[in-house]
Amino acid sequence: MKLKQICLSLAGLLAASSVYAADPKVAVIYDAGGKFDKSFNQSASEGADRFKKETKINVIEVQVASDTQAEQMLRNLARKNVDLIAAIGFAQAQAVQNIAKEFPKTKFVIIDGVAKGDNVNSVLFKEQEGSYLVGVAAALSSKSKKLGFVGGMDIPLIRNFSCGYTQGAKATDSKIDVVQNMVGTTTAAWNDPAKGGELARAQMERGVDVIFAAAGGSGMGTLQAIKEKGKLGIGVDSNQNYIHPGNMLTSMVKRVDQVIYDSFMEVKNGTWKGGVTYKGLKEGGVDWALDKDNRSVVSADVEKRVNAAKQDIISGKIKVVDFRDANKCPV
Repeated sequence: MKLKQICLSLAGLLAASSVYAADPKVAVIYDAGGKFDKSFNQSASEGADRFKKETKINVIEVQVASDTQAEQMLRNLARKNVDLIAAIGFAQAQAVQNIAKEFPKTKFVIIDGVAKGDNVNSVLFKEQEGSYLVGVAAALSSKSKKLGFVGGMDIPLIRNFSCGYTQGAKATDSKIDVVQNMVGTTTAAWNDPAKGGELARAQMERGVDVIFAAAGGSGMGTLQAIKEKGKLGIGVDSNQNYIHPGNMLTSMVKRVDQVIYDSFMEVKNGTWKGGVTYKGLKEGGVDWALDKDNRSVVSADVEKRVNAAKQDIISGKIKVVDFRDANKCPV
């Protein structure tokens, strides 16, 4: 009798162990910008690739052609009992909120947006902090004292990039002039490199010699125009320094890759939690990029002063205003 009980107990433990050890099903839904935008979505895909490589667990990858497809894609994945679905981009926030309510056992991560639900983790970045740093670098590197900013879709999120950039530049040199343009007001603004290049050329004709491009795929046109004119560009989200070495001052890196990797690992390890998460310099969510591709255009003084500003933001000595808090920029 005792032997039978021991066998049953062992069987139960093995079954429990098997259930616990089962690989989670995870998925990522890229927004209309596309997985290969060399920016925001690509950063997410790099996080997914890292997770796959380290764990040998497959990641389901889906791309929406339009915002209206998001809810349908989310529902289809939830019906397949996917454990965690990562939605890339603010435009999917409402769809995530709707589907999370419909499928309470499925976990969701929404990047750059907020969706309600105990089974949702909304991840927001402090773009203004990283943008402040590249603003400092731009102000110190500009010869004309005229800086440019080309944004994608005209929304508070992108205004926050330009606001942080302007704050950093003006704090470095109050005489700096910042020219700003947006590609458009719809999601098509993320995929119009021709317009991105056109806006950059117009800015350079006005004397601008450093331009920060926060425009997704449209930013590729901006950076190409900068290279053609021999000026300096600043990349966004992913480290884009490699795109035009020698013409890239730096990149404002937004660690979407790390968030995706961490989220998938947390589900795998059983430590995932819902809520709202903020990622700034202190949390390693944003930064500026310095590597072999831009080392030649970043002087020791620029590096020193940008890193000093970074430490001052982390310590709280410098407080960078978030455009979204007051719907306006202080400078």
